Amino acid sequence: MKRIVCVGALSFACGTFLLSTMPLLTTAQSKSPLPISPGQTLFDQHCASCHAGPNRVDRAPDLKTLMQFAPESELAAMTTGTMALPAQKLTDDEKRFIAEYLGGRPLDSKHSGSADSMSNRCPTNPPLLDPSSGPSWNGWSAEPGNTRFSSTKNAGLTAADIPQLKLKWAFGFPNGDTAFGQPTVAGGRIYVGSDIGYVYSLDAATGCVYWSFHAKSGVRTAPSVAAVNGAGATSYAVYFGDMRANAYAVDAATGDQLWTQNLSDHYTARITGAPSVYEGRVYVPISATEEAFSAAPSYPCCTFRGSVVALDAKTGQQVWKTYVIPEIPKPTRKNSAGVQLMGPAGAAVWNSPTIDPKAHALYVGTGDAFTEPAAKTSDAVVALDLTTGNILWSFQAVENDAWMVGCVPVSSDNCPKDLGVDWDFGSSPVLVRTANGKRILLATPKSGTVFALDPDRKGGVIWRLNLSESPAPNNGEIAFGGSTDSKRAYLALENGNFVAVDLALGSRAWTTRLESLDNLGQPTINGENRTKTGLRFGQSAAVTGIPGAVFTGGWDGILRALSTDDGKVLWQFNTAREFTTVNGVAAKGGSMGGPGPVVANGMLYVGSGYANVGGGMPGNVLLAFAAK
Repeated sequence: MKRIVCVGALSFACGTFLLSTMPLLTTAQSKSPLPISPGQTLFDQHCASCHAGPNRVDRAPDLKTLMQFAPESELAAMTTGTMALPAQKLTDDEKRFIAEYLGGRPLDSKHSGSADSMSNRCPTNPPLLDPSSGPSWNGWSAEPGNTRFSSTKNAGLTAADIPQLKLKWAFGFPNGDTAFGQPTVAGGRIYVGSDIGYVYSLDAATGCVYWSFHAKSGVRTAPSVAAVNGAGATSYAVYFGDMRANAYAVDAATGDQLWTQNLSDHYTARITGAPSVYEGRVYVPISATEEAFSAAPSYPCCTFRGSVVALDAKTGQQVWKTYVIPEIPKPTRKNSAGVQLMGPAGAAVWNSPTIDPKAHALYVGTGDAFTEPAAKTSDAVVALDLTTGNILWSFQAVENDAWMVGCVPVSSDNCPKDLGVDWDFGSSPVLVRTANGKRILLATPKSGTVFALDPDRKGGVIWRLNLSESPAPNNGEIAFGGSTDSKRAYLALENGNFVAVDLALGSRAWTTRLESLDNLGQPTINGENRTKTGLRFGQSAAVTGIPGAVFTGGWDGILRALSTDDGKVLWQFNTAREFTTVNGVAAKGGSMGGPGPVVANGMLYVGSGYANVGGGMPGNVLLAFAAK
């Protein structure tokens, strides 16, 4: 089965719609391609009259409720359960499409993704080491502030070691075709989620598997590990979210579930950014894919608003929830089909919250608006109070950016009349103290302009620097962000450039043009860089830094290490190939366009196979490298 997902604002963070090999469907009214899956179409044709819309049958569960069930349960209901008679005219494939659309992941009726089905179970499960006592990469970043920088002591790897890096082991994600979960390294173990909903605990040195946990939907968030008190025999918990906006806490040693909470009643909502854990609370960002199909004239666009939810780390109970667009959506106008439209909407939060203990605040970057006029907190950095969730201040990087993926290339009656540019935030704000002791908050929207904000002056602009050589396309120039030390920020660009920015001066320190191994001298296609095989070229994945070097993964599948002194390539490895895996699963690598590599205790880990956007090569492998 193939997959395709949204483009544009959803390119870097939206969830996966399951598709067969058939082409994209179109709506008769708009004639524009919409990322609608066969399962969604079949549900609309055969199920929606009872389960959705104004004529829904009272006793029939609504769409939101149906989406809380696993696809295996959905299929069972249509084959041998309560829906067997209504579904009798559907083929087996059609039932499967519907089940996977509602369940949000592929079927796994044989539990082939379970650790119990793998050949490399760890022989023992020793007591868990304190995740905070040794080298780690815990959550989205190894160090506070979401700098994505690992110190020499923590990394256990130097720039001089990099040319000696060799593949140590590979782990295959069963039945997977997009590796979008960034691994976490803590307590000598790896925790990583997969697109089919499994979260695994592996031995960091060997890749043997301790346990697996099957979430309700795919898991693309980097897990966060923290001590937890008062949870019985559990000492440490792993926190993560799924593509149905469910948040989880499981025992880090055993994988046993401690709690789960659904954090949004909007059926397009999902969690894509890593939860941030601080002083007994878990801060979870909420995003959505509503703009993927909201251009269809039959859709009552739009009602989703991005938010951050604070949960009690021990119980999962909600402490507060803050919508970054405070105004509740209200009726605005009716379209030509007579459908009532709503607003304001949008400003999804795709990225991991950045914690600022000094200001007692957290910072998130927000997405574009779905409706016009665009809310002032769309395409913005928003600061929230840690205790109350109150909005302290916001800084808007791009004004009037009301945009929907379905409005390109052909607009519909639902689309904003003045369509924006889709230059929202896929990356987390970066809190860093410069070499001269100045605190700055780096903001890198997709426009390619870097903003240095003052967190102690309500986000006042210190400097700004445009890195784009031409106006950024909708898919953006900077996606998941860079790595930052006390002197420079290191940023990978979609156009193939890699840039180091001087934090004190707000200017370029150096620029390197990265060439694909099979793209030397190749022309662009439709304005986009492509390899000679037609694959997308450039960098969108998050950058990772250690003293003296940065790692960047490309759409071409090449993992590179560059010198922080001058940008010269120190080492590169082609991940776009088949691998023999420690767990016996057939696996191959592909594009790297989302999560970045992680470095801890002398090893480098990276997932390969990011197929979440057009031009990406699918894959299902986690790779581990060491210099010794």
